[in-house]
Amino acid sequence: MCGTVASSSMDSVTLEPDLPMRGEFTGLSRFRYTLVLSEKELTVQKLGTGRRKSGTVSVLDLQDCTGCRAYGAEDGADTSAGLSMYFYPVRRRWDRLSSSPSRRRVEHRFRVAVSPDPRINLEEAQRWSRAIRHGAYLRTGGVCPEVRRPRRFLVLINPQSGKGQALALFNNHVQHMLEEADITYTLQVTEHQNHARELVREADLSQWDAVVIMSGDGLLFEVVNGLMEREDWEKAIQTPLGVLPGGSGNALAASIHYYNGSQPLSGEELLVSCGFMLCKGLVSHLDLTSVCLASNQHLFSFLSLAWGFVADVDIESEKYRHVGAARFTMGTLVRLTSLRIYKGKLAYLPAEESQALPSTSSSTMSLTDGSNSSSVHSRNSNCQNHHLHNSCNSNNAHKPIWTNETPVTMRGPPDSLLVPLDQPVPTHWTVVKEEDFVLVMAVYQSHLAEDLIAAPASRLEDGIIHLIYVKAGISRQALLRLFLAMEKGTHLNTNCPFVVYVKVRALRLEPYSPKGTITVDGEVVEYGPVQAQVHGRLARIIAG
Repeated sequence: MCGTVASSSMDSVTLEPDLPMRGEFTGLSRFRYTLVLSEKELTVQKLGTGRRKSGTVSVLDLQDCTGCRAYGAEDGADTSAGLSMYFYPVRRRWDRLSSSPSRRRVEHRFRVAVSPDPRINLEEAQRWSRAIRHGAYLRTGGVCPEVRRPRRFLVLINPQSGKGQALALFNNHVQHMLEEADITYTLQVTEHQNHARELVREADLSQWDAVVIMSGDGLLFEVVNGLMEREDWEKAIQTPLGVLPGGSGNALAASIHYYNGSQPLSGEELLVSCGFMLCKGLVSHLDLTSVCLASNQHLFSFLSLAWGFVADVDIESEKYRHVGAARFTMGTLVRLTSLRIYKGKLAYLPAEESQALPSTSSSTMSLTDGSNSSSVHSRNSNCQNHHLHNSCNSNNAHKPIWTNETPVTMRGPPDSLLVPLDQPVPTHWTVVKEEDFVLVMAVYQSHLAEDLIAAPASRLEDGIIHLIYVKAGISRQALLRLFLAMEKGTHLNTNCPFVVYVKVRALRLEPYSPKGTITVDGEVVEYGPVQAQVHGRLARIIAG
Protein backbone atom coordinates (compact mmCIF):
# COMPACT_ATOMS: atom_id res chain seq x y z
CA MET A 1 0.00 0.00 0.00
CA CYS A 2 1.44 3.35 -0.97
CA GLY A 3 0.14 6.80 -1.71
CA THR A 4 0.78 10.51 -1.40
CA VAL A 5 2.66 11.76 1.62
CA ALA A 6 0.47 13.98 3.73
CA SER A 7 1.76 17.52 3.88
CA SER A 8 2.52 19.07 7.24
CA SER A 9 3.26 22.65 8.18
CA MET A 10 5.88 23.73 10.66
CA ASP A 11 3.13 24.64 13.13
CA SER A 12 1.70 21.14 13.02
CA VAL A 13 5.14 19.65 13.65
CA THR A 14 5.71 21.76 16.74
CA LEU A 15 2.21 21.28 18.17
CA GLU A 16 2.49 19.66 21.59
CA PRO A 17 0.80 16.23 21.51
CA ASP A 18 -1.12 14.84 24.47
CA LEU A 19 1.02 12.03 25.84
CA PRO A 20 0.95 9.17 26.33
CA MET A 21 -0.85 8.23 23.12
CA ARG A 22 -2.31 4.77 22.62
CA GLY A 23 -3.62 3.11 19.51
CA GLU A 24 -4.29 -0.29 17.99
CA PHE A 25 -3.30 -0.81 14.37
CA THR A 26 -2.70 -3.58 11.87
CA GLY A 27 0.72 -4.49 10.53
CA LEU A 28 1.46 -5.54 6.98
CA SER A 29 1.26 -9.17 8.07
CA ARG A 30 -2.34 -8.56 9.27
CA PHE A 31 -1.33 -9.01 12.90
CA ARG A 32 -2.69 -6.44 15.33
CA TYR A 33 -0.35 -4.20 17.33
CA THR A 34 -0.76 -1.86 20.27
CA LEU A 35 1.30 1.34 20.03
CA VAL A 36 2.09 3.48 23.07
CA LEU A 37 3.92 6.78 22.51
CA SER A 38 5.65 8.54 25.40
CA GLU A 39 8.06 11.47 25.47
CA LYS A 40 11.12 9.29 24.87
CA GLU A 41 10.01 6.09 23.18
CA LEU A 42 7.47 4.24 21.13
CA THR A 43 6.41 0.83 22.43
CA VAL A 44 5.08 -1.63 19.87
CA GLN A 45 3.43 -4.78 21.24
CA LYS A 46 2.16 -7.54 19.04
CA LEU A 47 -1.24 -8.74 20.19
CA GLY A 48 -1.58 -12.43 20.85
CA THR A 49 -3.99 -14.83 19.21
CA GLY A 50 -5.93 -17.65 20.77
CA ARG A 51 -4.72 -18.37 24.29
CA ARG A 52 -1.78 -15.98 23.96
CA LYS A 53 -2.85 -12.62 25.33
CA SER A 54 0.20 -10.74 24.06
CA GLY A 55 3.18 -11.21 21.82
CA THR A 56 6.60 -9.64 21.36
CA VAL A 57 7.31 -6.13 22.58
CA SER A 58 9.65 -3.67 20.83
CA VAL A 59 10.73 -0.43 22.49
CA LEU A 60 11.89 2.15 19.95
CA ASP A 61 13.93 5.14 21.13
CA LEU A 62 12.64 8.32 19.48
CA GLN A 63 16.22 9.58 19.39
CA ASP A 64 16.82 7.04 16.61
CA CYS A 65 13.83 8.21 14.56
CA THR A 66 14.48 10.30 11.44
CA GLY A 67 10.95 10.62 10.11
CA CYS A 68 7.36 9.47 9.99
CA ARG A 69 4.70 9.89 7.33
CA ALA A 70 0.98 9.36 6.95
CA TYR A 71 -0.68 8.61 3.64
CA GLY A 72 -3.95 7.52 2.13
CA ALA A 73 -4.44 4.30 0.24
CA GLU A 74 -4.15 4.29 -3.54
CA ASP A 75 -6.92 1.74 -3.79
CA GLY A 76 -10.20 3.64 -3.59
CA ALA A 77 -11.90 0.61 -2.05
CA ASP A 78 -9.44 0.64 0.88
CA THR A 79 -10.60 3.11 3.52
CA SER A 80 -7.57 2.66 5.78
CA ALA A 81 -4.61 5.03 5.98
CA GLY A 82 -0.93 4.17 6.13
CA LEU A 83 1.58 5.08 8.83
CA SER A 84 5.31 4.54 8.20
CA MET A 85 8.08 5.40 10.63
CA TYR A 86 11.84 5.22 10.10
CA PHE A 87 14.38 4.38 12.78
CA TYR A 88 18.17 3.97 12.67
CA PRO A 89 19.15 2.18 15.88
CA VAL A 90 22.77 1.26 16.55
CA ARG A 91 23.22 -2.45 15.97
CA ARG A 92 26.05 -4.85 15.32
CA ARG A 93 26.12 -6.67 12.01
CA TRP A 94 26.17 -10.38 12.78
CA ASP A 95 27.77 -11.14 9.43
CA ARG A 96 30.75 -9.04 10.56
CA LEU A 97 31.66 -10.16 14.04
CA SER A 98 34.65 -7.82 14.24
CA SER A 99 32.85 -4.70 13.01
CA SER A 100 31.77 -1.82 15.23
CA PRO A 101 28.07 -1.32 15.93
CA SER A 102 26.53 0.99 13.35
CA ARG A 103 23.16 2.48 12.51
CA ARG A 104 20.82 0.17 10.62
CA ARG A 105 17.60 1.24 8.95
CA VAL A 106 14.38 -0.20 10.40
CA GLU A 107 11.00 0.71 8.93
CA HIS A 108 7.73 0.06 10.74
CA ARG A 109 4.48 0.24 8.75
CA PHE A 110 0.93 0.04 9.98
CA ARG A 111 -2.60 0.33 8.60
CA VAL A 112 -4.85 2.76 10.46
CA ALA A 113 -8.52 1.79 10.29
CA VAL A 114 -10.36 3.35 13.23
CA SER A 115 -13.39 4.32 11.14
CA PRO A 116 -15.17 3.43 7.89
CA ASP A 117 -14.49 7.03 6.84
CA PRO A 118 -11.09 7.29 5.04
CA ARG A 119 -10.75 10.95 6.04
CA ILE A 120 -10.95 10.09 9.73
CA ASN A 121 -8.38 7.32 9.27
CA LEU A 122 -5.99 9.70 7.49
CA GLU A 123 -6.44 12.34 10.19
CA GLU A 124 -5.63 9.75 12.86
CA ALA A 125 -2.52 8.64 10.97
CA GLN A 126 -1.46 12.28 10.59
CA ARG A 127 -1.96 12.85 14.31
CA TRP A 128 0.39 9.97 15.10
CA SER A 129 2.87 11.10 12.47
CA ARG A 130 3.03 14.62 13.91
CA ALA A 131 3.42 13.34 17.45
CA ILE A 132 6.22 10.91 16.55
CA ARG A 133 8.14 13.54 14.57
CA HIS A 134 7.71 16.03 17.40
CA GLY A 135 9.02 13.52 19.93
CA ALA A 136 11.95 12.61 17.70
CA TYR A 137 13.01 16.27 17.41
CA LEU A 138 12.76 16.92 21.14
CA ARG A 139 14.51 13.65 21.99
CA THR A 140 17.59 14.52 19.98
CA GLY A 141 18.81 17.47 22.04
CA GLY A 142 21.87 19.42 20.87
CA VAL A 143 23.99 22.53 21.14
CA CYS A 144 21.94 24.83 18.92
CA PRO A 145 18.35 24.71 17.64
CA GLU A 146 17.80 22.44 14.67
CA VAL A 147 17.40 23.92 11.22
CA ARG A 148 13.79 24.84 10.57
CA ARG A 149 11.28 22.41 9.11
CA PRO A 150 10.26 21.70 6.44
CA ARG A 151 13.87 21.78 5.31
CA ARG A 152 15.47 22.53 1.97
CA PHE A 153 19.06 21.51 1.25
CA LEU A 154 21.50 22.31 -1.52
CA VAL A 155 23.50 19.10 -2.06
CA LEU A 156 26.85 19.40 -3.85
CA ILE A 157 28.48 16.20 -5.09
CA ASN A 158 31.91 15.74 -6.60
CA PRO A 159 31.52 12.68 -8.87
CA GLN A 160 35.30 12.24 -9.12
CA SER A 161 36.03 12.10 -5.39
CA GLY A 162 37.36 8.94 -3.79
CA LYS A 163 36.75 5.94 -6.01
CA GLY A 164 34.44 7.98 -8.23
CA GLN A 165 31.30 6.53 -6.62
CA ALA A 166 29.98 9.54 -4.69
CA LEU A 167 26.87 10.00 -6.84
CA ALA A 168 26.00 6.29 -6.70
CA LEU A 169 26.49 6.26 -2.92
CA PHE A 170 24.16 9.23 -2.57
CA ASN A 171 21.47 7.60 -4.68
CA ASN A 172 21.76 4.24 -2.90
CA HIS A 173 22.07 5.39 0.72
CA VAL A 174 21.24 9.05 1.28
CA GLN A 175 18.43 9.92 -1.10
CA HIS A 176 15.78 7.82 0.62
CA MET A 177 16.95 9.02 4.05
CA LEU A 178 16.30 12.64 3.08
CA GLU A 179 12.93 11.80 1.58
CA GLU A 180 11.88 9.87 4.68
CA ALA A 181 12.90 12.86 6.83
CA ASP A 182 10.72 15.15 4.66
CA ILE A 183 13.76 17.04 3.37
CA THR A 184 13.61 18.51 -0.11
CA TYR A 185 16.90 19.13 -1.88
CA THR A 186 18.51 20.56 -4.97
CA LEU A 187 21.23 18.28 -6.31
CA GLN A 188 24.23 19.87 -8.03
CA VAL A 189 27.01 17.70 -9.45
CA THR A 190 30.22 19.71 -9.72
CA GLU A 191 31.76 19.84 -13.17
CA HIS A 192 35.21 21.28 -12.61
CA GLN A 193 37.65 22.43 -9.96
CA ASN A 194 36.37 25.41 -7.94
CA HIS A 195 32.84 24.92 -9.33
CA ALA A 196 31.39 24.70 -5.81
CA ARG A 197 33.36 27.75 -4.73
CA GLU A 198 31.97 29.79 -7.63
CA LEU A 199 28.44 28.52 -7.09
CA VAL A 200 28.11 29.40 -3.40
CA ARG A 201 29.86 32.72 -3.94
CA GLU A 202 27.10 33.87 -6.30
CA ALA A 203 24.05 31.82 -5.22
CA ASP A 204 20.93 33.10 -3.50
CA LEU A 205 21.42 31.15 -0.28
CA SER A 206 17.97 32.08 1.00
CA GLN A 207 16.60 29.23 -1.14
CA TRP A 208 18.11 26.64 1.19
CA ASP A 209 18.39 25.97 4.90
CA ALA A 210 21.74 24.18 4.59
CA VAL A 211 24.49 23.42 2.09
CA VAL A 212 25.46 19.74 2.10
CA ILE A 213 28.71 18.48 0.62
CA MET A 214 29.17 14.87 -0.46
CA SER A 215 32.78 14.41 -1.39
CA GLY A 216 36.13 14.33 0.33
CA ASP A 217 37.32 17.30 2.34
CA GLY A 218 38.38 19.27 -0.73
CA LEU A 219 34.87 20.25 -1.82
CA LEU A 220 34.05 21.62 1.63
CA PHE A 221 37.25 23.67 1.42
CA GLU A 222 35.89 25.22 -1.78
CA VAL A 223 32.51 25.93 -0.21
CA VAL A 224 33.92 27.56 2.92
CA ASN A 225 36.16 29.87 0.91
CA GLY A 226 33.40 30.65 -1.56
CA LEU A 227 31.16 31.74 1.31
CA MET A 228 33.93 33.90 2.77
CA GLU A 229 34.39 35.67 -0.57
CA ARG A 230 30.84 37.01 -0.56
CA GLU A 231 30.02 40.59 0.34
CA ASP A 232 27.54 39.23 2.88
CA TRP A 233 30.10 36.77 4.29
CA GLU A 234 28.99 37.40 7.87
CA LYS A 235 25.52 36.07 7.08
CA ALA A 236 26.59 33.54 4.45
CA ILE A 237 29.07 31.71 6.68
CA GLN A 238 26.26 31.13 9.18
CA THR A 239 24.52 28.89 6.64
CA PRO A 240 24.59 25.43 8.23
CA LEU A 241 26.95 23.07 6.42
CA GLY A 242 26.47 19.33 6.18
CA VAL A 243 29.10 16.73 5.31
CA LEU A 244 28.61 13.30 3.78
CA PRO A 245 31.74 11.15 3.25
CA GLY A 246 32.23 10.48 -0.44
CA GLY A 247 35.99 10.80 -0.84
CA SER A 248 39.06 8.95 0.32
CA GLY A 249 39.94 11.16 3.30
CA ASN A 250 36.59 12.16 4.85
CA ALA A 251 38.36 13.64 7.88
CA LEU A 252 35.64 16.05 8.99
CA ALA A 253 32.91 13.42 8.61
CA ALA A 254 34.94 11.00 10.74
CA SER A 255 35.59 13.76 13.29
CA ILE A 256 31.91 14.61 13.69
CA HIS A 257 31.11 10.92 14.12
CA TYR A 258 33.88 10.72 16.74
CA TYR A 259 32.63 13.77 18.65
CA ASN A 260 29.28 12.05 19.13
CA GLY A 261 31.00 9.32 21.13
CA SER A 262 30.42 6.65 18.49
CA GLN A 263 32.76 3.80 17.74
CA PRO A 264 34.95 4.15 14.63
CA LEU A 265 33.29 3.49 11.30
CA SER A 266 34.32 3.78 7.68
CA GLY A 267 32.88 3.45 4.22
CA GLU A 268 29.14 3.07 3.81
CA GLU A 269 28.55 2.65 7.55
CA LEU A 270 30.11 6.07 8.20
CA LEU A 271 27.99 7.48 5.38
CA VAL A 272 24.77 6.21 6.99
CA SER A 273 25.86 7.64 10.34
CA CYS A 274 26.46 11.07 8.79
CA GLY A 275 23.21 10.81 6.85
CA PHE A 276 21.39 10.13 10.11
CA MET A 277 22.92 13.23 11.72
CA LEU A 278 21.99 15.24 8.65
CA CYS A 279 18.36 14.16 8.97
CA LYS A 280 18.30 15.04 12.67
CA GLY A 281 19.52 18.49 11.67
CA LEU A 282 21.16 19.72 14.87
CA VAL A 283 23.62 22.54 14.32
CA SER A 284 26.90 23.18 16.17
CA HIS A 285 29.47 25.92 15.79
CA LEU A 286 32.64 25.27 13.80
CA ASP A 287 36.02 26.96 14.20
CA LEU A 288 37.74 28.23 11.07
CA THR A 289 41.41 29.08 10.75
CA SER A 290 42.56 31.94 8.53
CA VAL A 291 45.71 31.15 6.55
CA CYS A 292 47.88 33.92 5.10
CA LEU A 293 50.27 33.03 2.28
CA ALA A 294 53.37 34.88 1.12
CA SER A 295 51.70 36.22 -2.04
CA ASN A 296 49.07 38.03 0.05
CA GLN A 297 46.52 35.31 -0.73
CA HIS A 298 44.23 34.47 2.14
CA LEU A 299 42.29 31.26 2.76
CA PHE A 300 39.99 29.84 5.40
CA SER A 301 40.61 26.33 6.65
CA PHE A 302 38.45 23.95 8.67
CA LEU A 303 40.78 20.96 8.98
CA SER A 304 44.55 21.28 8.79
CA LEU A 305 47.72 22.98 7.65
CA ALA A 306 50.54 20.56 6.86
CA TRP A 307 54.17 20.68 5.73
CA GLY A 308 56.61 17.84 5.27
CA PHE A 309 55.84 14.15 5.55
CA VAL A 310 52.05 14.41 5.98
CA ALA A 311 51.63 16.88 3.12
CA ASP A 312 53.84 14.77 0.85
CA VAL A 313 51.87 11.60 1.60
CA ASP A 314 48.56 13.39 1.06
CA ILE A 315 49.51 14.66 -2.38
CA GLU A 316 51.75 11.84 -3.61
CA SER A 317 49.10 9.24 -2.73
CA GLU A 318 46.68 10.78 -5.24
CA LYS A 319 47.91 8.17 -7.71
CA TYR A 320 46.36 5.50 -5.46
CA ARG A 321 42.95 7.20 -5.27
CA HIS A 322 41.26 4.17 -6.83
CA VAL A 323 41.85 2.14 -3.64
CA GLY A 324 39.98 4.64 -1.44
CA ALA A 325 41.16 5.35 2.10
CA ALA A 326 43.95 2.77 1.76
CA ARG A 327 45.78 5.30 -0.44
CA PHE A 328 47.18 7.00 2.67
CA THR A 329 48.60 3.74 4.04
CA MET A 330 50.26 3.02 0.70
CA GLY A 331 51.58 6.57 0.47
CA THR A 332 52.99 6.40 4.00
CA LEU A 333 54.90 3.19 3.29
CA VAL A 334 56.31 4.59 0.06
CA ARG A 335 57.43 7.85 1.68
CA LEU A 336 59.04 5.98 4.61
CA THR A 337 61.45 4.33 2.19
CA SER A 338 62.85 7.75 1.32
CA LEU A 339 62.46 9.85 4.44
CA ARG A 340 63.08 13.56 3.92
CA ILE A 341 64.26 16.29 6.26
CA TYR A 342 62.74 19.75 5.90
CA LYS A 343 64.50 22.90 7.06
CA GLY A 344 62.52 25.85 8.30
CA LYS A 345 61.52 28.12 11.15
CA LEU A 346 58.43 27.51 13.28
CA ALA A 347 56.87 29.90 15.79
CA TYR A 348 53.55 29.87 17.60
CA LEU A 349 51.37 31.63 20.16
CA PRO A 350 50.52 29.18 22.96
CA ALA A 351 46.84 28.98 23.82
CA GLU A 352 47.39 30.09 27.41
CA GLU A 353 49.37 33.14 26.26
CA SER A 354 46.65 34.31 23.86
CA GLN A 355 44.02 33.96 26.57
CA ALA A 356 45.95 36.43 28.70
CA LEU A 357 46.20 39.05 25.96
CA PRO A 358 44.27 42.28 26.51
CA SER A 359 41.17 42.44 24.36
CA THR A 360 40.90 45.00 21.58
CA SER A 361 38.00 46.18 19.51
CA SER A 362 39.22 44.19 16.52
CA SER A 363 39.93 40.95 18.36
CA THR A 364 36.53 40.92 20.04
CA MET A 365 34.51 42.02 17.01
CA SER A 366 31.49 39.80 16.57
CA LEU A 367 30.36 38.49 13.23
CA THR A 368 27.71 41.19 13.03
CA ASP A 369 29.89 44.11 14.11
CA GLY A 370 32.19 46.27 12.05
CA SER A 371 32.38 46.76 8.32
CA ASN A 372 33.74 44.49 5.65
CA SER A 373 36.25 47.12 4.57
CA SER A 374 37.93 47.23 7.98
CA SER A 375 38.20 43.45 8.03
CA VAL A 376 39.78 43.38 4.59
CA HIS A 377 42.24 46.12 5.51
CA SER A 378 43.37 44.28 8.61
CA ARG A 379 43.70 41.05 6.70
CA ASN A 380 45.75 42.50 3.88
CA SER A 381 48.15 44.25 6.23
CA ASN A 382 48.85 41.02 8.09
CA CYS A 383 49.40 39.01 4.92
CA GLN A 384 51.82 41.37 3.22
CA ASN A 385 55.28 40.07 2.39
CA HIS A 386 58.07 41.76 0.48
CA HIS A 387 61.49 40.22 1.17
CA LEU A 388 61.25 36.77 2.69
CA HIS A 389 63.55 33.80 2.42
CA ASN A 390 62.10 31.18 0.05
CA SER A 391 59.19 33.08 -1.44
CA CYS A 392 56.37 31.56 -3.43
CA ASN A 393 58.51 31.74 -6.60
CA SER A 394 60.66 28.84 -5.42
CA ASN A 395 60.58 25.53 -7.27
CA ASN A 396 57.62 23.71 -5.84
CA ALA A 397 57.43 19.95 -6.03
CA HIS A 398 53.72 20.19 -6.83
CA LYS A 399 51.75 22.89 -8.59
CA PRO A 400 49.20 24.54 -6.30
CA ILE A 401 45.69 23.52 -7.31
CA TRP A 402 44.04 26.32 -5.30
CA THR A 403 44.62 29.51 -7.22
CA ASN A 404 42.81 32.76 -7.74
CA GLU A 405 42.57 32.87 -11.52
CA THR A 406 40.14 35.76 -11.12
CA PRO A 407 41.11 38.16 -8.31
CA VAL A 408 38.60 37.87 -5.50
CA THR A 409 38.46 39.94 -2.34
CA MET A 410 38.58 37.65 0.68
CA ARG A 411 36.65 39.00 3.61
CA GLY A 412 36.40 37.89 7.19
CA PRO A 413 37.25 38.89 10.75
CA PRO A 414 40.63 40.56 11.32
CA ASP A 415 43.63 38.44 12.29
CA SER A 416 44.30 40.33 15.50
CA LEU A 417 46.95 37.85 16.71
CA LEU A 418 49.11 38.11 13.58
CA VAL A 419 51.56 40.71 12.32
CA PRO A 420 52.57 41.10 8.65
CA LEU A 421 54.76 38.30 7.35
CA ASP A 422 57.66 40.67 6.69
CA GLN A 423 57.83 41.54 10.40
CA PRO A 424 59.21 39.37 13.23
CA VAL A 425 56.69 37.48 15.31
CA PRO A 426 55.70 39.20 18.58
CA THR A 427 58.07 38.69 21.49
CA HIS A 428 55.53 36.74 23.55
CA TRP A 429 55.39 34.04 20.85
CA THR A 430 57.42 30.84 21.18
CA VAL A 431 60.07 30.26 18.52
CA VAL A 432 61.09 26.62 18.10
CA LYS A 433 64.87 26.37 18.31
CA GLU A 434 65.08 23.35 16.01
CA GLU A 435 65.13 24.03 12.29
CA ASP A 436 65.16 20.44 10.97
CA PHE A 437 61.77 18.74 10.80
CA VAL A 438 60.22 15.57 9.44
CA LEU A 439 56.72 17.02 9.56
CA VAL A 440 54.69 19.92 10.87
CA MET A 441 50.92 19.70 11.04
CA ALA A 442 48.42 22.07 12.57
CA VAL A 443 45.04 20.37 12.94
CA TYR A 444 41.73 21.66 14.28
CA GLN A 445 39.66 18.47 14.05
CA SER A 446 40.27 15.08 15.61
CA HIS A 447 40.85 13.18 12.37
CA LEU A 448 43.16 13.59 9.40
CA ALA A 449 41.42 10.69 7.63
CA GLU A 450 38.77 8.10 8.46
CA ASP A 451 41.35 5.99 10.29
CA LEU A 452 43.80 8.63 11.55
CA ILE A 453 42.99 10.34 14.87
CA ALA A 454 45.60 13.09 14.84
CA ALA A 455 44.19 15.26 17.66
CA PRO A 456 41.93 13.17 19.91
CA ALA A 457 41.35 16.12 22.27
CA SER A 458 40.09 18.40 19.50
CA ARG A 459 36.48 19.56 19.29
CA LEU A 460 34.47 21.49 16.71
CA GLU A 461 34.55 24.77 18.62
CA ASP A 462 37.41 24.58 21.11
CA GLY A 463 39.18 27.61 19.59
CA ILE A 464 42.44 25.65 19.47
CA ILE A 465 44.99 24.78 16.80
CA HIS A 466 46.53 21.46 17.75
CA LEU A 467 50.14 21.79 16.60
CA ILE A 468 52.14 18.59 16.19
CA TYR A 469 55.66 18.50 14.81
CA VAL A 470 58.27 15.77 14.51
CA LYS A 471 61.92 16.75 14.75
CA ALA A 472 64.66 15.31 12.59
CA GLY A 473 66.42 12.28 14.04
CA ILE A 474 63.42 10.01 14.39
CA SER A 475 63.94 6.58 12.85
CA ARG A 476 61.74 5.12 10.14
CA GLN A 477 60.59 2.44 12.55
CA ALA A 478 59.62 5.00 15.20
CA LEU A 479 57.77 7.11 12.63
CA LEU A 480 55.88 4.05 11.40
CA ARG A 481 54.93 3.19 14.99
CA LEU A 482 53.74 6.77 15.41
CA PHE A 483 51.32 6.51 12.50
CA LEU A 484 50.13 3.07 13.55
CA ALA A 485 49.35 4.50 16.99
CA MET A 486 47.56 7.41 15.32
CA GLU A 487 44.96 4.95 14.04
CA LYS A 488 43.78 4.65 17.65
CA GLY A 489 44.69 8.19 18.71
CA THR A 490 47.39 7.02 21.13
CA HIS A 491 50.41 8.47 19.30
CA LEU A 492 50.71 11.40 21.71
CA ASN A 493 51.19 8.96 24.59
CA THR A 494 54.21 7.19 23.11
CA ASN A 495 56.69 9.51 24.89
CA CYS A 496 58.75 9.76 21.72
CA PRO A 497 61.36 12.52 22.28
CA PHE A 498 61.11 13.64 18.65
CA VAL A 499 57.36 14.33 18.78
CA VAL A 500 56.08 17.64 20.16
CA TYR A 501 52.42 18.52 20.72
CA VAL A 502 51.21 21.95 21.83
CA LYS A 503 47.90 23.79 21.79
CA VAL A 504 48.16 27.17 20.08
CA ARG A 505 46.01 30.03 18.79
CA ALA A 506 48.27 31.15 15.98
CA LEU A 507 51.46 30.05 14.22
CA ARG A 508 53.97 30.97 11.56
CA LEU A 509 55.99 28.62 9.36
CA GLU A 510 58.90 29.75 7.17
CA PRO A 511 60.33 26.91 5.05
CA TYR A 512 64.02 27.13 4.20
CA SER A 513 64.16 24.02 2.01
CA PRO A 514 63.97 25.09 -1.66
CA LYS A 515 61.43 22.39 -2.49
CA GLY A 516 58.47 21.08 -0.59
CA THR A 517 54.71 20.88 -0.27
CA ILE A 518 52.32 22.80 1.94
CA THR A 519 48.69 21.75 2.10
CA VAL A 520 45.63 23.41 3.57
CA ASP A 521 42.75 20.98 4.17
CA GLY A 522 44.57 18.54 1.90
CA GLU A 523 44.83 21.03 -0.99
CA VAL A 524 48.22 22.19 -2.27
CA VAL A 525 48.88 25.90 -1.78
CA GLU A 526 51.85 28.00 -2.81
CA TYR A 527 55.11 27.01 -1.18
CA GLY A 528 56.63 29.63 1.08
CA PRO A 529 56.12 31.42 4.39
CA VAL A 530 52.66 30.99 5.87
CA GLN A 531 50.91 31.99 9.07
CA ALA A 532 47.53 31.16 10.57
CA GLN A 533 45.12 32.13 13.32
CA VAL A 534 42.05 30.30 14.59
CA HIS A 535 38.68 32.09 14.68
CA GLY A 536 36.37 30.36 17.12
CA ARG A 537 32.75 29.54 16.26
CA LEU A 538 32.91 31.34 12.92
CA ALA A 539 30.88 28.81 10.91
CA ARG A 540 28.05 26.38 11.64
CA ILE A 541 27.78 22.69 10.85
CA ILE A 542 25.14 19.99 11.17
CA ALA A 543 26.71 17.63 13.67
CA GLY A 544 24.18 15.68 15.67
